[in-house]
Amino acid sequence: MSIELLLIILVLAAGFYMSWTIGANDVSNAMGTSVGSGALTLKRAVIIAAILEFSGAALLGSNVSETLQKGIIDLNFFTHDPSSLLIGMFSALLATAIWLQLASFFGWPVSTTHAIVGAIMGFGIVVGGSAAIQWKEVLSISVSWILSPGLSALISFIIFSAVQKKVLYAFHPIDATKRLMPYLVFIVLFTFFITLGFSGVKNFDIHFPILLVLGGAFIIASLASLLTAFLVKHAHVDSQFQGSVSLKHRHQLFSLNKALKHLQRLKLSSSGETRDEVSAAVKSMKALSEKIAQQMPVKKEVSDYQVVEKLFGYLQILSACFVAFAHGANDVANAIGPVASAIQIIKNPQNLALSAKIPFWLLALGGLGIVIGLATWGWRVIETIGKKITALTPSRGFCAEFGAAATILLASKLGLPVSTTHCIVGAVFGVGLAKGISALNLSMLKDIIASWIITLPSSALSCIIIYLILKAIIGSTAIL
Repeated sequence: MSIELLLIILVLAAGFYMSWTIGANDVSNAMGTSVGSGALTLKRAVIIAAILEFSGAALLGSNVSETLQKGIIDLNFFTHDPSSLLIGMFSALLATAIWLQLASFFGWPVSTTHAIVGAIMGFGIVVGGSAAIQWKEVLSISVSWILSPGLSALISFIIFSAVQKKVLYAFHPIDATKRLMPYLVFIVLFTFFITLGFSGVKNFDIHFPILLVLGGAFIIASLASLLTAFLVKHAHVDSQFQGSVSLKHRHQLFSLNKALKHLQRLKLSSSGETRDEVSAAVKSMKALSEKIAQQMPVKKEVSDYQVVEKLFGYLQILSACFVAFAHGANDVANAIGPVASAIQIIKNPQNLALSAKIPFWLLALGGLGIVIGLATWGWRVIETIGKKITALTPSRGFCAEFGAAATILLASKLGLPVSTTHCIVGAVFGVGLAKGISALNLSMLKDIIASWIITLPSSALSCIIIYLILKAIIGSTAIL
C-alpha cells in the first residue's frame, strides 16, 4: 500500500468519525423539537433525517465546505511545509470528534461549528501565530453566531405569536387551524423552493433563472396548499364530549374557556404592569377551570386543542423535512471541509491554494455518517432539546423548526457556517418566550450558553495537543 493511499484512508476514517459525532449531537438538535413534541418517533425522525440530510448534504453541502476548507487559516503559511497542514487538518477532525462524542455522552447540545472552527484556529496559531488566522473571515463567522440565534428566535416568536392569536386563542380553534394550514404549507414550501432554486444545485453545476425559480416555487407551493385545503376540509375530527356530562358543568366550562381566550388575547396586546395583572387572572382562571373539570363525572376525552395539535403534528413533519435538508446542506461542511482540504494536500502538496471541487461521493460519505450518528447516539441530545428548555407541542415545534430552518438555509446560501445548535435553541427560546418568561427553563439555557463558550477553546486546546503529539511522533520527516 502506498503512503498516499494510507493517508487518504486515515483522513477518510477521521472524517467519517467526525460526521458520526455530528449526527449524534447536531442532527439531534435539529430533530429534537419533532421528537420532543411527539410529532415524530425517534425511528421516523431517523428515516426522515436519512433521506433529507443526505439530500441536503449531497446537493448544497459544498457551499459551506469551501469556507471551512480554506477560509479560516492563511494557506500561505504552509506552502513550504504541506505536511504540517495535513497533520493539522487531521488533528482538527480528531479533536472535534472527540469533544462532540464526550458532549453527546452527557447530552450537551454543543455547536459542531464552534468546535471545528476552534480546532482549525488552534493548529493554525501553533504553526504561524495569530497572523496565520484570517480574522476577517473568522469575524464574519462569529457575527453569524450571534445573529443566527437572534434571527431564529425572532422568526419563531413572530410565527408562534400569530398562531396563538389566530388559532390557539380563537373561539373555534379547529376551524381556525383548517383555515390557516393551507397558508402555512404555502409559506414553508415557497420558502424552501425559493432558497433551493436561488442556490442552484451547485454540486452538479445546475443553476436556474430567477423567474423560473419564482414561478416554479409558486406553482408547487400553490398546488400543495390546495391539496392541504382539500384534505383538512374532509378530515374527520371529533372534539365532542364523550360520555354523559352534566349540562351545568358543560356550561360552566364553556363560559370559563371563552373568558380565558379573551384574557389571553388581552395578554398578547398588553405590556408592563397590565400584562402581569392579566397573567395572574389567566392563571387563576385556568386553576378554576381545572377544578371544575375534575368535578365532572366523565372528563372531556378529546379537546379542541388536542385536535389542533394533531393537525399541527402533520405540519411539523413537513417542517422537520425542511430543517433536516437545511442541516444537511450546512453542517456536512464541518466534517467534509477539512477532509477535502487534507485529500487535496495529499494529491497536490505543491499547490495548496488550488480550488478543488468537492466531489459528490465525499459529501455523500459525510451525509451517511451523520445519519448513522443520529440513529445510534442521537437520543441523548434529543432529550435535552425536546424536553428540557421549554414544553413543546406540535404547534410550538412547527414554529421553532420553521424559524430555525429558514435561518440555516439563508446562512448556507451565503456560505456562512452557522451553528444549527444556535438556531434551534434560539428558535425554541423564541417560542417559549411567546408564552412568557416563566415558560422557559432558564437554568438549562444558562448551561447551554456556557457549553457554547467552552466549546471553542476546548476544541482549540485539544487540537493543539493532538497536533504536537503527532508532530513529535513523526518528527521532522516530511510525509509528503
